[in-house]
Amino acid sequence: MGLGGCIILIAVGAILTFATDWDMRGVNLDLVGVILMVVGLIGVATFSSIARRRRVVVPPTTPVVDDPTTRRRGDGYSDGYGV
Repeated sequence: MGLGGCIILIAVGAILTFATDWDMRGVNLDLVGVILMVVGLIGVATFSSIARRRRVVVPPTTPVVDDPTTRRRGDGYSDGYGV
């Protein structure tokens, strides 16, 4: 479940808890709404911790070698003037 699904669970749970006055026999809609909000909050926390782990930047494993011989030009300007 992605971040959008978790937000939808929180929204539906809040609507069931705070914005409805339906009465169903055998079902407490306020409790169902609170459960949906808690599950949505747990999902958001889990998603954010997984997304934080994915953002770790791994340095390259191969070393970068700077070879000064490849920069020299044979036109007399190898000392840096005229570049």
